[in-house]
Amino acid sequence: MIPEGDMSGLLAQAQAMQEQLFTAQQELADARIEGSAGGDLVTATVSGAGELVGLTIKPEAVDAEDTETLADLILAAVRDANTQAQALAASKLGPLTGGMGGGLPGLPF
Repeated sequence: MIPEGDMSGLLAQAQAMQEQLFTAQQELADARIEGSAGGDLVTATVSGAGELVGLTIKPEAVDAEDTETLADLILAAVRDANTQAQALAASKLGPLTGGMGGGLPGLPF
């Protein structure tokens, strides 16, 4: 059995960790991360959860004869932004989850 004093301390510690985790998840949800491709011809913005929330394409990236290159640039920019979002999530949540792995609900990674 766990002595009562130890149990209340453990419970307080778990509650504090839960609050820290909630705060970190909220910061991620509010974060906006940019990724780019083609020397900033295409810039993608994602939320900390990896949701695409913005896309900017400079006019010089558009060539009616070569839409395949534009599509490649868009994909690369989105992937770049998502990679950065994953790194941000790992840095914010990793210390709190203790490397539990398996991802957290609501996060695509």
